[in-house]
Amino acid sequence: MVRRGLAEHVVGRRVVRVEVLHPRAVRRHLPGAADVVARITGRTLTAACRRGKYLWLETDSPDAVLAHLGMSGQLLVSDEDSPSQKHLRARLSFDDGGPELRFVDQRTFGGLSVEPMSDPPDPLPAPIAHIARDPMDPAFDIEAAVSAIRRRRTGLKRALLDQTLVSGIGNIYADEALWRARLHGARPTASLTRAAVRSVLVAAGEVMDEALAQGGTSFDALYVNVNGNSGYFDRSLNVYGQGERPCTRCGAPIRREPFMNRSSYSCPVCQPRPRNPHP
Repeated sequence: MVRRGLAEHVVGRRVVRVEVLHPRAVRRHLPGAADVVARITGRTLTAACRRGKYLWLETDSPDAVLAHLGMSGQLLVSDEDSPSQKHLRARLSFDDGGPELRFVDQRTFGGLSVEPMSDPPDPLPAPIAHIARDPMDPAFDIEAAVSAIRRRRTGLKRALLDQTLVSGIGNIYADEALWRARLHGARPTASLTRAAVRSVLVAAGEVMDEALAQGGTSFDALYVNVNGNSGYFDRSLNVYGQGERPCTRCGAPIRREPFMNRSSYSCPVCQPRPRNPHP
């Protein structure tokens, strides 16, 4: 959702001014804010890309602007004369005088940095070279992902959230994919057949594609696209956030369980919990 908005509104434009308004916004860029400004100013943005929780803007240099949105970060396209958002941390202005790109982050857990791109055949910012492709990536190798997940001795949901195995799924979409595949997230990965792992990865791709078509999943004003608009996929969720409501498939009350300092949702009938969940 955000990547598409960046591709539409900022790619092809030349940066003429960069302002860093809060030092934490560029804390991951060790040379500091002045170096960020120097390396982006005058550059044309040539592509908008995403892998996992990271977004980056390629430039007409060997560098890219890498963004991690954290828990509350937003990349917004705003008119230059519009009021600054309360938690505005950085902004890029362009030579065409059109809308500028703003980085807004209430909790300042996110950040921007300028990073060199790795070499082909899979060029991406060096700090995220370890992150796997996601199911929506045209080059995603589902059979390789199936093998990697089955080799990892852990629970299935933990594997789906492991960015080194498969990226981009996240807690909400993992629950939805597991429900579609009729698998409980505590199932040991080593005990699963290739067909079972493949089914949940296919389901994850379907969930993500449907969410993208509906503008993403927005539970509050922090989760919006580059124009500040919320998505509507939260209205289509079958299990996540549906605790005690009837399963849309079998009618059993949806179960909510603690999981890695957050919540996990499943249907006790469609997704029976394994007797021995520990691999």
